[in-house]
Amino acid sequence: MCQKSSLFASETMRRRYNRKLDMQARFAKAARRNIVDAAPGIHSCIVVLDGLKPDFNIGKIFRTAEAFSIREIHLINIEYFDPEPAKGSVRWQPFFHHETFEVCYRQLSARGYTCITLEPGQQHLLGEEKPPENSAFVFGHEEFGFSFDRADYPDILSLSIAQWGHVQSLNVSIAASIVLYEYVRHYGRSAADGLRQAPTAITGRSGR
Repeated sequence: MCQKSSLFASETMRRRYNRKLDMQARFAKAARRNIVDAAPGIHSCIVVLDGLKPDFNIGKIFRTAEAFSIREIHLINIEYFDPEPAKGSVRWQPFFHHETFEVCYRQLSARGYTCITLEPGQQHLLGEEKPPENSAFVFGHEEFGFSFDRADYPDILSLSIAQWGHVQSLNVSIAASIVLYEYVRHYGRSAADGLRQAPTAITGRSGR
């Protein structure tokens, strides 16, 4: 029994390692395309992803961000992520890496951005009032929250998304979709300002 358990654990570790290598390779390919093709979105808002897991949600958030044509995404302590759930969006959506939130915060503040965290149990709810046009929405790790102490950044605004159920918990990619929709509800440019894809491009399978 002990030998079987050891073999099972070893095989599991091997599969996880191979999956990590595969994810890194796909990310490197997507990042190379991004350098060539990405351009800032037509809307001023920014998304900051603070230490999220690299597997599913980051790619989904990229997909939403590109759909709403937001300016850019900032990644805190995220070396790579799985680009597959983004369905090709990583190619077009600008993004930047930072080792710490402090570095990212200082850069965004210098550009006139207001950082806004999304957290449960806050006094103010998303949608109660119009957010600043230069908003940087900060989303933390799904389990551990933010990498920084909120007390160190008293000028950061905090909002909650109204919920009526027992669990009071939204998947981070779903939360990002709600937040970005609310933002463009206030500041969204005309649909004519956006890009139009050919029908074959909608599936994200260009064959390349």
